[in-house]
Amino acid sequence: MEQLPAGAAIPVDDVPDVSAEWYLDIARLGVTSPEPVQVFGAFFTDAVLVLFALGSLLLWWRARRGSAAAMARAVLVPVVTVVAYVISETVKVGWQVDRPCRALGEVVTVVACPVVGDWSFPSNHAAIAGAAAVGIAWCSGRLGVLAGAVAVAAAFSRVFVGAHYPHDVAAGLLCGAVVALGLPVGARAVAPVVARLRQHTVGGVLLGGR
Repeated sequence: MEQLPAGAAIPVDDVPDVSAEWYLDIARLGVTSPEPVQVFGAFFTDAVLVLFALGSLLLWWRARRGSAAAMARAVLVPVVTVVAYVISETVKVGWQVDRPCRALGEVVTVVACPVVGDWSFPSNHAAIAGAAAVGIAWCSGRLGVLAGAVAVAAAFSRVFVGAHYPHDVAAGLLCGAVVALGLPVGARAVAPVVARLRQHTVGGVLLGGR
C-alpha cells in the first residue's frame, strides 16, 4: 500500500495550496486512525444524509398539528435541500476539479477514491448538509443547533475519508446555507396553499390541520 505524501502538497490548478496541505494532514489522520474509527467514518459520511432525511420527516410529523406556516416551512426543507444539491452539482460539472485523492498523487484514503469524472468542487454532501441544517433551524431552534453540529461533522467526514479538500466542503456548506436562507420567503408563499389543501381529505391527512 502506498504511503501518504509527506511535506508540501503537489500544486493543483484551482486548489489553494493551504487546502491541499490540510487535506493531506486530515486524510493521513483518517488512514492512521484505529480501524473502528475508520469504519465509523466511512459509514457516517454517507449515513448522515439519511439522518437529515429523517430530520425532515420529523419536522413534517410535528408540523401536522401546527399552523399552515409551520407546515409550509417543514415541507420546504427537502425542497431547498434538493435545490442546493442541484446547484452544487451544476457548479461541480462546470468547474471539473479532480478529486484530491488522485490529483495529489494517488493518496491512500479511508474510502475508495471516486471514479474519474466524479468531480470534487464543491462537495454535494456538504451542500445537502448545509441546506438541511439551516432549513431545520428555520423550523426548530433546538433541532437546528443539533443539525448544524451534524452538518459540520458531515463536512469534516468528507475530508477525513479522503473524498474532498477542506475548501470543497466549506463551499458546499456555504452553498447549502445560502439557498436555505430563502426558505422563509418561500414559506410565506406556500402557507396559503397548505391552508387550502388542509380543507381536503388527502391534504388533511398529509398536511394535518384536521
